Amino acid sequence: MATVSLRNATKQYDDGVIGAEDIALDIEDGEFLILVGPSGCGKTTTLEMIAGLQRPTSGEVVIDDEIVNDIPPQDRNLAMVFQDYALYPHKTVRGNMLFGLKYSTDMPEDERERKVEEVAELLGIDHLLDQKPGQLSGGQQQRVALGRAIVRDPEVSLLDEPLSNLDAKLRTQMRAELQQLQAELDVTMIYVTHDQTEAMTMGDRIAILDKGHVQQVGTPSEVYNQPENEFVAKFIGSPSMNVFDATVQGGTVQTDEFTLPVDEVNDRRDGERIRLGIRPEDIVIDPDPNGGLATATVSVVERLGSENLLHLEFMGQQVVARVGEHIFPSQGDAVGIDFPPEQAYLFDEDGETFKFRIVKSEDDVEITGNL
Repeated sequence: MATVSLRNATKQYDDGVIGAEDIALDIEDGEFLILVGPSGCGKTTTLEMIAGLQRPTSGEVVIDDEIVNDIPPQDRNLAMVFQDYALYPHKTVRGNMLFGLKYSTDMPEDERERKVEEVAELLGIDHLLDQKPGQLSGGQQQRVALGRAIVRDPEVSLLDEPLSNLDAKLRTQMRAELQQLQAELDVTMIYVTHDQTEAMTMGDRIAILDKGHVQQVGTPSEVYNQPENEFVAKFIGSPSMNVFDATVQGGTVQTDEFTLPVDEVNDRRDGERIRLGIRPEDIVIDPDPNGGLATATVSVVERLGSENLLHLEFMGQQVVARVGEHIFPSQGDAVGIDFPPEQAYLFDEDGETFKFRIVKSEDDVEITGNL
């Protein structure tokens, strides 16, 4: 295992495009860190700087207190799993897994064979060792790519969107298997994804990137309940947070359709423009159109079995509410809509959060939203 640090690492390409800028991260020994963000945000560039596939234009990459900017990838004791698996089609599973050991260690041949068989058994692909990649399913190929990486006992494993080519059911299965594997191997793992569901369910901590910059680093609970800015608040969570333009008026949050009393705006100037955010699960829906703070119109109902997602026309925009399965209005119905003030998020003009929703401990549960 190893610690990994990026100290204000920046990568600027020859055409002037900045792939990542002033990336500052400290990844603990044995930690499972997720790099997440939209396409083009800099997460793969950041991973490649750690791997040595990209050299930082400025700043430092540090592995176990050693600056590795000038150390080639093969000498960093890292392993990387790519999105397209990058398996050798003419080699068997055994040959693919042996390849890295053969050229990166001085391990005797019989020991290499034993190591491959141990890892193959761990991944449940020991019965496939004599088959070639073209004979395997996507999930099996993914396990081979993982096996080729971990058979070398690397100090750090780097994974670049390894599950994106799998179907939804298999992705869910592989997410669980990867978490179990990382815990069993006790290896430092850095995982890139654009899928915030993967990020929330897999990582010890999440680093959210946007436009080449780190927006926030924290546990899944921290980034969900205490996002540092509007970008993080909207990116983390599915469906996304609902956000409205608002102004401060006399200690209240005022929009074109409703006024919400919120203590946190008492010290702000009247007329100040802010943004009000509310997560779909915190919106309260009343079948009576006059039963809420305002009235909204149902445009789509997504029935998911244990719950429903209501897409609502409200204030000239689409609003999504997550409700219980017993709430199922029809398209075109008018419903009452309410926003509990304690569940609201508030963002200033720069997008920085100055109020989070209230989240109570399991011993002091507050029931909000729709039941």
